[in-house]
Formats: sequence, structure tokens, C-alpha cells
Amino acid sequence: MRVVALWRHPIKAHGREALECVTLTKGQSMPYDRLWAIAHEEAKVGDAVWSACQNFSRGAKSPSLMAITATLDEETQTITLRHPDCPDLTVQPDAAAGPLLDWVRPFVAPGRAQPERVLRLDGRGFTDTAFPSLSLCNLASHAAVEDLAGAVLQPERWRGNIWFEGTPAWSEFDWIGRELSIGTARLKVEEKITRCLATTVNTDTGLRDVDTLKALNSLDHQEFGIYATVIETGDVGVGDALALI
Repeated sequence: MRVVALWRHPIKAHGREALECVTLTKGQSMPYDRLWAIAHEEAKVGDAVWSACQNFSRGAKSPSLMAITATLDEETQTITLRHPDCPDLTVQPDAAAGPLLDWVRPFVAPGRAQPERVLRLDGRGFTDTAFPSLSLCNLASHAAVEDLAGAVLQPERWRGNIWFEGTPAWSEFDWIGRELSIGTARLKVEEKITRCLATTVNTDTGLRDVDTLKALNSLDHQEFGIYATVIETGDVGVGDALALI
């Protein structure tokens, strides 16, 4: 098995960025992944604490957000956001929350709670799990969903951090509790990922177009991908080997 793609999402649910390599640190999520999140006006969350996804603007409720892409300059903590329906925005989320909130507000679905605050959580980020996690996705499982749905799907719909190939579809579900070596890092597989409406959205257009949940449920489950934790610090790059230990 080998790694075929690496992704991070600097602002939770607001853009994705492809990487060639990354250093994973024990006990942390992928660096800069979901480092920031945009809390809406009905959120019950404090600063610098993890909170569940329902406190944030997200693609499951506002599909247009899924079409955002991002480029992060780590040195300056400046991020450039792009969307097919508006001009780009370059901003430092910690220093200029106002312009960022103004830029994303039109992408929030009518009737939904409006963006109100930009939050930051160093080290572990605002992952979808209560523990610092990375998500791993199998290309063969993605192809299996395409077959079930009868449609070509962008892998970005699944918002995975590490994509791999070289094992049959759904075999990753048998890895729960196992350890993996990836590059020079070591991970432990914790649980399957239960999917939401965000995956029904075309990431090029921000429009719902394929019922991925119906496709998954035809297999009597609604899971795609696995969550893992980093148990040994190391480097991971596209093309690196991935192996069960």
C-alpha cells in the first residue's frame, strides 16, 4: 500500500489544500488541519477549547462552502481562500476576522445561523472527533461508492487527510485497533467515520448532486474512511509506503 494524496483543511469546512509531505507529531492532528473554525451565532463554545461540529458553519448545512479551496502561508499565518462564485480573499484569520466573516457569509445557506467568530485551537485543531485525529481514505472504497452511485465523484468530498491505494475496498474497516506505519510515522486506527450530507456536494460547484449516503446505506452502513491517532512522530509524503504492523 502507498500514500497517493495528502490534504489539510486550515479553516474547518472552509477550504482544502493539497500537500506533498507533512511531519506528523505524536498526540496531535495533521499540522494546520482545522486549526481555525468559524463559530456561528448560536454556538456554545469557548475560546481555545474543542467543541462538536454543530457549533460551526459547515458543508453539511451550507453546501456552497464545499467549493472553497485554500492556500496557507505557514510563516505569516496568512491564508488565501478561493471560490468559483467570488473574488479570492487573502487574510490572517487571527488578525482580520471581520473580512473573513464577510467573505464567507454569502455561502451560508438561507435560514442558517450566521458566522460570528473565528476560533483557533493549536495542536489538535477542531477535528470532527473529541480526540486529535487524522482521517484516512481508501481509493478502492471511493471507486466502490462511485459504482454504487453510478457517478464520478471528487475524492475531496470526503475531506480526508491521507489517501492510500493498494488494498481492496472496505478492507480498512478491519484495521480498527491496529497500528500502521506511514513513512516514518506510526498511527493507531481508532474508529470508522460516519458520513454526513457534506459528501453529497460537488466540490467544484458547491451544489448537491449525488446521494452518497444512499449509496453507502445500500451496504447497510453510512461509513467511509477511518480515524487514526499519531502514536509516533514522523514524516509522511506522497508515494510513501503504508503498512499494517
